[in-house]
Amino acid sequence: MSSFATARQKMVDGQVRTNDVTDHRVLDAMLTVPRETFVPEDRRALAYLDLDLDISEAGSAKRFLIKPMLTGKLLQAAEIAPTDHVLVVGCATGYLAALAARLAEKITATEPDPVIEGRAKALIGNQGNVSVRVAGCAQGDPGDDRYDVILLNGASEVPVDGLCSQLKEGGRLVGVFAKTKPARAMIITHSHQDFGSRVLFDAAAPVLPGLERVPEFVF
Repeated sequence: MSSFATARQKMVDGQVRTNDVTDHRVLDAMLTVPRETFVPEDRRALAYLDLDLDISEAGSAKRFLIKPMLTGKLLQAAEIAPTDHVLVVGCATGYLAALAARLAEKITATEPDPVIEGRAKALIGNQGNVSVRVAGCAQGDPGDDRYDVILLNGASEVPVDGLCSQLKEGGRLVGVFAKTKPARAMIITHSHQDFGSRVLFDAAAPVLPGLERVPEFVF
């Protein structure tokens, strides 16, 4: 077994399973998808550590792969079905989208930075059920499609009404919300032409570009 495969197994056993991720489909995806592939070569030794991993390079915006534990818990909470159409917002280099692609029928992944979007497209855009495109995180899918699941690859400090409007009836949006302290992972559901939200657990993640709180003016 390669050193990365060993590290991947340890990540799942030591970080993911121990944080109440029991969905075998999520665990199998995280055991299969090589996280190191989505990390710049000089940082691949860090790929399986319990941290939000900076994957930005010169010429690109500051972007992260969120912690493996949080990744697994969000995927499990989304309860992705094999027939679902999933939108991954702020996909960075595409790790979360690659995992979701093993769970769902079709994935649309958006990334606001064209340099990073190009890397994501090169890494996962050739998978038959994944499409990657440039779009702002608050914008969601510029094609105005509707989704069974929307996953935030990071946190939001502001309401995400525009994203919620892209949920199908029965759809759910899962992500970290840092509108108050402590930040919490939440699920927002669309049912009977209304939206409901529920706190899942305390969590922290880097804030996605375009979903930052606007500073208040102080006189």
